[in-house]
Amino acid sequence: MYKLLIRPFFFLFDPEKIHHFTFSLIRFLSKIPGLNSVFKTLYVVENESLERHLFGLQFKNPVGLAAGFDKNAVLYNELANFGFGFIEIGTVTPKGQIGNPKKRLFRLKDDQGIINRMGFNNEGLEAAITQLKKNKGQLIIGGNIGKNTDTKPEDYTKDYLECFNGLHPYVDYFVLNVSCPNVGSHAKLNDKDYLLELISEVQKANSTFAKQKPILLKIAPDLNNNQLDEIIDLVKETNLDGVIASNTSIDRSELKATEERLIEIGNGGLSGQPIKEKSRQVIQYLSKKSNKEFPIIGVGGIHSAQDALDKIEAGADLVQIYTGFIYEGPKLIRRINNAIIKKANQ
Repeated sequence: MYKLLIRPFFFLFDPEKIHHFTFSLIRFLSKIPGLNSVFKTLYVVENESLERHLFGLQFKNPVGLAAGFDKNAVLYNELANFGFGFIEIGTVTPKGQIGNPKKRLFRLKDDQGIINRMGFNNEGLEAAITQLKKNKGQLIIGGNIGKNTDTKPEDYTKDYLECFNGLHPYVDYFVLNVSCPNVGSHAKLNDKDYLLELISEVQKANSTFAKQKPILLKIAPDLNNNQLDEIIDLVKETNLDGVIASNTSIDRSELKATEERLIEIGNGGLSGQPIKEKSRQVIQYLSKKSNKEFPIIGVGGIHSAQDALDKIEAGADLVQIYTGFIYEGPKLIRRINNAIIKKANQ
C-alpha cells in the first residue's frame, strides 16, 4: 500500500514540506483511540533472538531510526509504534538555527537516494529537552549532538559539552556528529588531534555524572583506509564506546541522475542506495582491522532486509535506516527484524 499509493502521492510534493506533513499526519493518527495498537500489530516484532546488549544498554531489536528524521525529538513516542528498537534524535545544537537556505532537500528517484544540505536545522537544546521530558520509555533514545554553524573554531568543544550536559539526563547514549558535510568549518572536525581533545573533554564531563552514558562517533563514508586506521586508533586511545558508519557522502560517482540534475541540486550529503556498498565496506574494514574490538552501528543505503543482513555480516552490531524508511515505508522495519530472526534460527 505504501509504495503503491502513499509514496507516489508524497513524492508529488517538495521533500521538506512533505516531511513536516508526515509528522503532523502521524501525530494526528496516533491520537485516534486504538490506532497505536493497530500500528504495533502491523509493525512491531518481538523475539528473544532480536535482543542486543551493547555498551550497557538492552535493545529490544537491532533496527533503529537514524538521526536527522526526528531532529527535535517531537515524534519518537509515536515512531516507537512502528517497530524500531531505538531512535536517534538530533542533530541537536546549543542554540536553535534555521540551517541552510531552502531548497535544501532533493530526491534522486532513479537512484533511490536523497541529497540534503539542511545544515543542522533544529530548534535547539532547550526545545529538545522539553520534548524528551515527555518520553514514555518505550525504547532506547540516542542523542546526536553538534555545534552551531556560527560557532568559532575555538568554541566547538564548548558547544558539544553544552549539548552533552543538557541532554545527559534524558538520552541513553550520545553520538558526536563530526562528519556532516553540510556545516561550516568542517575540516577541524576531522582533525585527529582535535577529535582527541573533543572526546577527552566529553568523557571528563561524562565522569561527573552518577550514571555515565555511552559515547559514539559518527564518521563519513568517504574516508580512505589510512583515515579509517586513525579512527580505529582513536577509539582505542580514548576508549570510545563505538562508531556509527556512516554519515552521508559527498561522492557523486556512478549515479543515474544526470550531470545537469546534479549541478542543479548543488552540494550536499548523499544518502540512500548509492552509498550502500561504500558504507558496508567501511563497516567491514573497521570490524576486521580492529578485530571487532568495538561495536559498530551500520547505516547507509538500507532499503531491504538483505541490505541490513549485509551490514550485519560485514560487522555491524546494530543498523539504522532513514532514506530507506522514506522509500520503502514502515514495513521495512518488520521485514528486517523477521529476516534477522530467520537467520538466527537457521
